[in-house]
Amino acid sequence: MSNGPVVVLTALNLEYQAVRQRLADPQVHRHERGTRFEVGTVRGTSCRVALGLTSKGNHSAAVIAERAIQEFSPVAVLFVGVAGALWDATRLGDVVMASHVYAYHGGTSEDDGLKARPRVWEAPHGISQLASHLARLNDWADPAPGHEDAPQVRFGAIAAGEVVQNSRISAEAKWIRQHYNDALAIEMEAAGVAQAGHLNGAPVAIIRGISDRADGTKNSADDRNWQPRAAANAAAFATRLAVELVGELEESAMPRDDRVRSADRFDRNVSNIAHNSTVGIMAGSVTGSSVHLNAAPTASGPTDLLAELSNFRQQLGRHLADGALDEDTYREALTDLDSALRSAGTNTPESSKRTVMTLRRLRGLVAECPALLAGLAPLIAAAGDLA
Repeated sequence: MSNGPVVVLTALNLEYQAVRQRLADPQVHRHERGTRFEVGTVRGTSCRVALGLTSKGNHSAAVIAERAIQEFSPVAVLFVGVAGALWDATRLGDVVMASHVYAYHGGTSEDDGLKARPRVWEAPHGISQLASHLARLNDWADPAPGHEDAPQVRFGAIAAGEVVQNSRISAEAKWIRQHYNDALAIEMEAAGVAQAGHLNGAPVAIIRGISDRADGTKNSADDRNWQPRAAANAAAFATRLAVELVGELEESAMPRDDRVRSADRFDRNVSNIAHNSTVGIMAGSVTGSSVHLNAAPTASGPTDLLAELSNFRQQLGRHLADGALDEDTYREALTDLDSALRSAGTNTPESSKRTVMTLRRLRGLVAECPALLAGLAPLIAAAGDLA
């Protein structure tokens, strides 16, 4: 399993800046052939991101994606930016994540017209499942100004070609709608990135914010207003996806004993042996009057989980006092912990899922404190059981 970062690529500088604003302390990383990336962490987490600019077009995107994959051996490649909607049902500002990508310019010209011969790449199942889960939670977007509806994530095909589409009545526009009428959005880079990922064995996700309707209004004042908002929405969902993807991979890679080992397990071990006989109870740990065999204590219900979360607050305080946590990380961790406490107190399946996601974000904050990580593992598992 790769220990590399998540690679995030964009075609436009506007899109690049939307992602970069979400990174802490980005540092320039120069490829030997001159391509420049910036590597940082998603703010408030330990998720590393290598950010790169491909410029427009599938060919350029494919080359830079190949270069990034070879350079970083990433967990995944996310291509992030704006696109045009092909149908009115997709709102401006919404995010489309590709279930599959059409390279729609593949075809053959015959006497009776142009016949479609597309290449198609499907999104990796695991990433699609995680993205669908995040979309259902619907807490990834930045607060919208005023009373506007929050952006939604839609899943469907994305068509990638070699020309800018800005008409609904041109011959090519009609041809696209005839042969690719299930495509939600249209753009110019996804096919190149998908091909690079396919050839290099790297999972690829295409995430696009809808900035226009590919109907002749591109480059209008309205389009210029929606472009930064669509780019920001795509960046928000992509970075959230990156954080959760890395968190799940780290958790699955962690040995089971490490996942269940609590912060102070060795202080609670019971090993009473006298004269070759066992006295008392042999247990991995004892907390109060509860005995846990070969495992850290786990919450058995909502009340127990709330108590364990409150105890974890005390652990955070001790790590702050000991200097293991800095003040900023401590405050951010408390914010996530308070959010988890509120969700856990609601005690519904949906709120339990939200508790799990919040605790996973908290895990990213305390990633450099093994004792805190070990203490969080059973809490995440307990919240998942309640879900």
